[in-house]
Amino acid sequence: MKLIISYIRRHLMGFCLAILFLVIESFCDLMQPMMMSKIVDDAVASGNATLVLKLGMMMLGIALIGAAGAVGRNYFAGHISQTIGKEMRSELYRKIQSFSFENIDHLETASLITRITNDVAQIQNFINGCMRILVKAPIICIGAIGFIIIQTPAQIPVVVCILVIATVLIIGNMKLGYPRFRKVQIKLDALNDVSRSYLNLVRVVKAFGQEEQEKERFGEVADELAVANQSAMRVNAVFNPLISLVVNLGIVVLLWTAGYEGRDIEIGKLMASVNYMTQVLFALGMVSNILNNMIRANASASRVKEVLEEVPAMIETTKDKEIDLAEGISFEDVSFHYPSTKEYTLEHMTFHIPRGKTCGIIGSTGSGKTTLTQLLLRFYDTTGGKIKVGKQDVKEVKLKALREKMALVSQKALLFSGTIESNLRWGQPGVSEEKLKEAIRISQCEGFIADLDQGLQTVLGQGGINLSGGQKQRLSLARALVKDPEILILDDCTSALDATTEAKVLQGISTYAKGMTTFLITQRISTVMKADYILCLENGKLVGKGTHDELMEQCSIYHEIYESQIGGE
Repeated sequence: MKLIISYIRRHLMGFCLAILFLVIESFCDLMQPMMMSKIVDDAVASGNATLVLKLGMMMLGIALIGAAGAVGRNYFAGHISQTIGKEMRSELYRKIQSFSFENIDHLETASLITRITNDVAQIQNFINGCMRILVKAPIICIGAIGFIIIQTPAQIPVVVCILVIATVLIIGNMKLGYPRFRKVQIKLDALNDVSRSYLNLVRVVKAFGQEEQEKERFGEVADELAVANQSAMRVNAVFNPLISLVVNLGIVVLLWTAGYEGRDIEIGKLMASVNYMTQVLFALGMVSNILNNMIRANASASRVKEVLEEVPAMIETTKDKEIDLAEGISFEDVSFHYPSTKEYTLEHMTFHIPRGKTCGIIGSTGSGKTTLTQLLLRFYDTTGGKIKVGKQDVKEVKLKALREKMALVSQKALLFSGTIESNLRWGQPGVSEEKLKEAIRISQCEGFIADLDQGLQTVLGQGGINLSGGQKQRLSLARALVKDPEILILDDCTSALDATTEAKVLQGISTYAKGMTTFLITQRISTVMKADYILCLENGKLVGKGTHDELMEQCSIYHEIYESQIGGE
C-alpha cells in the first residue's frame, strides 16, 4: 500500500477535494431519512400541509446539494485516478527501458505487459474507489448507526451484534481473498505469454498444422485462470451475501421488537431507523467491495513495486569518457554465461580487430556468434574478462555514447508499424535525402520500393508483415546504413537473400563502409571469405582466427566448413 499512497500524495489537493465533495454527499444522504421522519411525524400526522411543503422543499434542497457533491466527487475521482494510472504506466515503461536483457529475462516479457496494463488498472480502480466509496462507507455506516441510536435507543444491542458479525466476515474475506487474487494475476501472466507466443509464431503453427495443439495449450492456461478466478470469486460469493443477511436480520429484529414490545414509537422514526439500517447494509457492502478491490490492488501494487525496485543488472557508469576507436576493438579473455544457467556460452575469447577492418564470424548454430556481438553492444555484461572499444572498457563508457557508435542488423528483421520512410529515418529523422537514397541503393531496396504503389510512403503492417523476409532484411540494413555508424554489426542479416543479391549487398557495403569497423556474422563461408579477419567459433570457444587462407591451413573446423559448403574445387 505504500506505493499507492506515494502516488496519492503527488495529487493530495485533488484527492482531498474529492473527499470533501464525498463528505458533503454523505451528510446529505444521512439527512434524508431524518427529514422524512420529521415530515411523517410532525407534518403528516398533524395534517399541516404548509409544514409538509416547507420540509419537503428542505429535503429537496439537501438532495440537490448531495447531487452537486456527487458530481464534484466523480469529476475529481476520475481525473486523479486516470492521472495516477498514466504516471504509473509511464514510470514503469521508463524503468523497463533501463533494464538490461538480464532483467527482462528475469521478469519475463508477458509478465511485464500484464503489470503495465492489468495491474495498473487494478490500482487505478482502487484509487478511484477510495475517492468515491472508501470514505463514504464509514461516514454512512457510523452516521446511520448514530441516528438509529438517537431515533430508537433500544436497538443498540442489535446494532452492536450486527457490527461485530459483519467485521468478522469482512476480515475473513480479506484473509482468504488476498492469496487468491495474487494467484489470478500470475495465471493471467501465463495466459498472456501463451497468447503472445502464438501470435508471434502463427505462421509456423499453421504451416505445421498445429492449431489443435495450440488450442489445447491455450485451453489449459485459460482453464487455470478460470479456476483461479472462480476460487477468488467464491470467497466473495460466500461473504457478501452473509453480510447482507446479517443486516437484513437486524432490520427484521428491529421491526419485530418494535411490534412485539408494543412500545409507543413514532412511525416516522421507525421508518427512518429502517432506512438507516438499509444504509448500514449499503455501507457494509461498499466496505466489503472496496476491501476486495484493495486486496486486488495490493497484490497488483506488489508486482508493480517489484518492477520499480528491480535493480538494473547492468550498472551505468557515471564517467563521461570519450570513445576513440583509433585502437580498434579488443576482447581480452572474455567469458560469459547467461544468468539463467551456469554453463558458459563463451570461454576465454581473446582477439583484436583494428579500426576500419571487416571481421567475419563463422561457426555452427549455438557456437556463440550472436552472443559475442550482444556483449559488444553491452546487452549483457561479461562474466569474466574485458571488452575494449578503443582504449576504453565498455563498462566505463555510457551506454548511449557506446551504442551511438554502433548499428545492428539482426537476422530477424525488426520493423515498426508506419511507412517505409519512417522506418528508414527511425532514430535519424534529420538525415538528408541523398543519404537516404544511398542507403537504399547499397542495400538493394531500390527495385522493390519502386514497384510499390506508394513507394517510400507505403505503410507497413506490424513487423513489416506485408513484405517478404528478404525485403525486410534489406530495409533493416538500409536503416543501419542511414545511421552511418562507426561499428556495423551484421548478424546473419542476408540469410533470406539469394546469392546474387547477397553478393551485390556485400559489395556495396564493402565500398560504402571504408573506414567503418564491420562485424559480419554468418554460417555461409562464402560471405566471410573476403573479410580482413575471420573468427571461427565452436561450442563457445575461439578455435581459429586469421584470414581465409590462414584458416584454411591452420583451422581444421574452418576447413571442414569450407569443404562442406564449397567443396574442393
